[in-house]
Amino acid sequence: MKVSVVTAVLNRSGTIAHTISSVQGQTHADVEHVIQDGQSTDGTLDEIRNHMNDETLLVSEPDSGIYDGINKGIARATGDIIGLLHADDFFAGVDTLEKIAAAFDRKGVDGVYGDLQYVSASDPDRVIRYWRSGEFDRRKLARGWMPPHPTLYLRRGVFEKWGAYDTSYTIAADYDAILRWLGKGRISLAYIPEVLVNMRVGGDSNRSFSHIVRKSREDYRAIRSNRMGGFGTLFLKNASKVGQFFDRGR
Repeated sequence: MKVSVVTAVLNRSGTIAHTISSVQGQTHADVEHVIQDGQSTDGTLDEIRNHMNDETLLVSEPDSGIYDGINKGIARATGDIIGLLHADDFFAGVDTLEKIAAAFDRKGVDGVYGDLQYVSASDPDRVIRYWRSGEFDRRKLARGWMPPHPTLYLRRGVFEKWGAYDTSYTIAADYDAILRWLGKGRISLAYIPEVLVNMRVGGDSNRSFSHIVRKSREDYRAIRSNRMGGFGTLFLKNASKVGQFFDRGR
């Protein structure tokens, strides 16, 4: 089973090499790393070229934002299953993709996800927040539940049938897509109850108060457009994050 890992990047010269090495260190036999660069100007392209191998597929061209970049990467991907690894993130273990591919084979599902750790940008060994996902139940969507987006891998057919990311969202296109795939699409998911991805803190969706407000507005729009509830769903989605700061995993 071929796995495509898509990384959309813009000006992440300090972390992109770690992300690339995380992909190259995977034990799964058939992995391609699709890197979609938005014409970085800070040395990111030099870092990519210095660390890429034959399985790294690099394109650098203008895009209209991260979701446009991700969509371009997905369109170039040739794998049976496709997932994302952002330019600040890295896999929790060398066998992460092997476990994901095995779950697809074993369970015959449309998607696989797991747990996510938020780690300090300056000290990736220090856990800031632990997102323990739990088993998928479609009824949880109306209570604000979603799988951690960076851990979610999907069969190619999900994107072909239900679409990729709506670029009219600037922050919450991942939430909109997940509600579309799991709600309207009713795709089946398998859960791996362990950390699959580490994410450095400081992402676009939580770096300032104005971004938090904008994200909440976009989340509410996604909830309403996918008919998953209302303000109660948004409140529960945000409230569910509180416990993640106290959970330090297993």
